Amino acid sequence: MEISSKENTQFFSNNTVLPVDRSSFKSESSASKEKQSCCGGIKIFLGALSFVYFAKALSGSYLKSTITQIERRFDIPSSLVGVIDGSFEIGNLLIIILVSYFGAKLHRPRIIGAGCLIMSAGTFLIATPQFFMGRYRYERFPSTINSTVSISPCLQDKSQTPLSALEKSQAKINAGCEKEAGSSMWIYVLLGNLLRGIGETPIQPLGITYIDDYAIEENAALYIGCVQTVAIIGPIFGFLLGSLCAKLYVDIGFVDLDSVTITHKDVQWVGAWWLGYLIAGVISVLASIPFWFLPKHLPKPESRKDSSSSSEQSKFITEDNKDQHKSYQQQVRIAEMAKFLPSLKNLFGNPVYILYLCASIIQFNSLIGMVTYKPKYIEQQYGQTSSKTNFVIGLINIPAVAFGIFSGGLIMKKFQINVLGAAKLSLASSFFGYLLLLSLFAMGCENSDVAGLTVSYHGTKQMTDHEQALFSECNSGCTCSKNDWDPICGENGVTYISACLAGCQASNGSGKNTVFFNCSCVGTLESPSQSSSAVVGPCQKGNECPKMFLYFLVISVITSYTLSVGGTPGYILLLRCIKPHLKSFALGIYTLAIRVLAGIPAPVYFGVAIDTTCLKWGSKRCGGRGACRLYDSSALRYVYLGLTLVLGTVSIFFSVAVLWVLRKRSSPQDETLSANGERGTCGTKSRKDNFVNSDCLIQTTYWPEKETRL
Repeated sequence: MEISSKENTQFFSNNTVLPVDRSSFKSESSASKEKQSCCGGIKIFLGALSFVYFAKALSGSYLKSTITQIERRFDIPSSLVGVIDGSFEIGNLLIIILVSYFGAKLHRPRIIGAGCLIMSAGTFLIATPQFFMGRYRYERFPSTINSTVSISPCLQDKSQTPLSALEKSQAKINAGCEKEAGSSMWIYVLLGNLLRGIGETPIQPLGITYIDDYAIEENAALYIGCVQTVAIIGPIFGFLLGSLCAKLYVDIGFVDLDSVTITHKDVQWVGAWWLGYLIAGVISVLASIPFWFLPKHLPKPESRKDSSSSSEQSKFITEDNKDQHKSYQQQVRIAEMAKFLPSLKNLFGNPVYILYLCASIIQFNSLIGMVTYKPKYIEQQYGQTSSKTNFVIGLINIPAVAFGIFSGGLIMKKFQINVLGAAKLSLASSFFGYLLLLSLFAMGCENSDVAGLTVSYHGTKQMTDHEQALFSECNSGCTCSKNDWDPICGENGVTYISACLAGCQASNGSGKNTVFFNCSCVGTLESPSQSSSAVVGPCQKGNECPKMFLYFLVISVITSYTLSVGGTPGYILLLRCIKPHLKSFALGIYTLAIRVLAGIPAPVYFGVAIDTTCLKWGSKRCGGRGACRLYDSSALRYVYLGLTLVLGTVSIFFSVAVLWVLRKRSSPQDETLSANGERGTCGTKSRKDNFVNSDCLIQTTYWPEKETRL
């Protein structure tokens, strides 16, 4: 029977549950009305929450795609970029306990809407430094900037350089120092990301528990899987947006692009990183609108009206009989909102919860560190541009994650997997995922040949003291600085840090088309007696590197899918091992622990570890160390993959402990299946005991109705 729009509106706004008559006189139309109203309300919330997940995932993934751009733009090391990335988690830390514990008693949809507006304000704040700091300045030899002044790269005699050019260059440096001394604009990026974290806080604990409260129990896993799957579209667009912006020059619209002498393939290139944050901020504002019109409560499904705990929860939760028969709709009284410490003690007294929490913390340490620096790893290990790196991650890697998350929810739904089965699936996903990750150690590229850093000027593999090795007999007559980074590629396939250190005596052309001649160091490897030429920009990686990059992509996609399959079972395990009225609080504590012990420290110590593999540091205009220009490829591979794998292995041991505890708590009858495919008998117990053994409750009371629905 169809329901009129007037009846739907009244039912939706009053937030009441229609009485259910379990006698034979219950009308078919009444059951139809309740079912359609419940399903319609939860699906509207499901769509709104999915769009919010899309918005927050887009801005978060876009930040990951701009890590190297921010590092170069503000001339900071990877460890400081890790602090900026971790500031998002610090924002969560500030209010997550209050939001999770008290938010469940308030209007959850409106709290989520307010969080979206705060998140958009933080996203706009990240982009503001572009409009207040000076134009981006990159290192370039004067002859490549101004073709009207012919200057020898190898300044054997300073009198060769026109005085006006030297004075002009020094004036620019002094002006830059004055500007840098008065501002550290990266702080605005940190504060904006902090504000993003505050706004994102209520979305996960309040949104997921809202679905779990009002969805039909066997559909909860599928709904959560759908939300997370739709949310994966956000990172796809985030990385694709990062790929597009990385091709646009950072000062587009502010400078004449014809005057830019570098391309997006240059190591000093910085894309229009700020543009994507403006777009992400607008999307976050739009995502907040539906939540201001959603009700505080939805009608509960019929299968959850007569029990305060779900069928899965009743297996692993021990409660007093007086608490078991209370309906979840009888909310905790206002006085009970102050019972914070007893609730905390209750959570940490649950061994399943605490062991799964430890496993998740360590696993997220590995995953967050790996995801944060994956673009940098691909750029440095395989010689790819920022634009191509973001494009590959967004178009190939992220869809594999989405398919994996959806597959996990679908498997839970199709095979009616209980809590014990969810723990097994999550463990298997982690084990095979990290096993595949082990094979990536064999899929790396060798270091590029950089004179004075990875090879000597005589062609021998080295090095020990990199700074002293930058100078050789071939450039001893030149006045060169070891701090410069303006790489050129010799015709012998070796990269030189600058035209001066290559011993080049002359140049022709300007900007991107500059060619250097009579380079005394270029000819020393094959024909020492013959000087050769060089062009602007570093040389490409070896011939085997493109093939290794292809292998890396294939294994990376399979690994991402395998690890993601365990995502939804992990959520279900977390929600089913705690008491119903503590779900929001437990999920908030879980999220808090992930933020504090994984989200904040992981990018920092991963960045510190990656910084130890740097071979050539840049120098700021006013002195001091800037961003890293060149990494040791082999050391970077072992540090990046090794740290990820070690953390993942430790998390697997905790997952095994979770499975062991669940096996001890569950009775053997819960896992048996009869020959005809139905659940085995649960023993001769009274209906009062059915609250403890939920499989009996499903079989004797609700199973025929579920067959009708199917």
